[in-house]
Amino acid sequence: MPEARQSTAPSPPSQSASPNGAAWIPHGFQFHPHSHTDGQLVYAAAGAVATTTERGTWVAPAHRVTWTPPGFVHSHRFYGSTDARLVTVPADLCDELVARPSVFAVSPLLREALLALSDRAETRPGAERRLLAVVIDELAETPEQSLHLPEPRDDRLRAATDLLHAAPGRSATLADLARAAGASERTLSRLCHSELGMSFHRWRTTLRIHHALAQLSNGRSVTDTAMECGWSNPSSFIEAFSELVGQTPGRYQAELRNRRP
Repeated sequence: MPEARQSTAPSPPSQSASPNGAAWIPHGFQFHPHSHTDGQLVYAAAGAVATTTERGTWVAPAHRVTWTPPGFVHSHRFYGSTDARLVTVPADLCDELVARPSVFAVSPLLREALLALSDRAETRPGAERRLLAVVIDELAETPEQSLHLPEPRDDRLRAATDLLHAAPGRSATLADLARAAGASERTLSRLCHSELGMSFHRWRTTLRIHHALAQLSNGRSVTDTAMECGWSNPSSFIEAFSELVGQTPGRYQAELRNRRP
């Protein structure tokens, strides 16, 4: 993995395979769009990583791992001080995993295997391949837990979602956004289901959770994060966060503190 810097990194070579590796990445660090001939697993042992492709953005906090198959142009952005672990999956093994970018839960066994693959050099011939087989077996048995934020193609819906990307805490209703986008509320609602595969409310909640993960990873309090991301009170934020992330924001921050060097 390239050495982390405070500014954004130059684009990695297109279609190149990335070796296994580990690095502490500062908050806000980015890898510009690139692709690989092999598959790639990125695990944030602490912190969080967002992976963006033309199909949208996936966020993986510290108990999930992102998967990007070969050939997908993607970028990464890191939130909080991130213990980033990169594991390359050779192209001949990629058919055993899903053929689209995704996020998976990290079991204790999967975590230890990812840490071992990214921490140490191979000392016995074939050892790395055997350990990688364990990773693939674990992923094949693990349900996807994608905090996926799909992006629309329709210009009217994109105009509305762009407004929310710029201000996730914005309290505008779907009717307000429809007027700003030059469409009817019914049209935007239909487009949300047909293009995003979810309701407007679900999409905006997911967007806000993405933003909340970034704020919490950077040390913001739960209350301040809730207010900034558009929740009227911390309780409703905690409920939504727990549903999508699988743990409360307080526990998420506590685990981040415990994992930092």
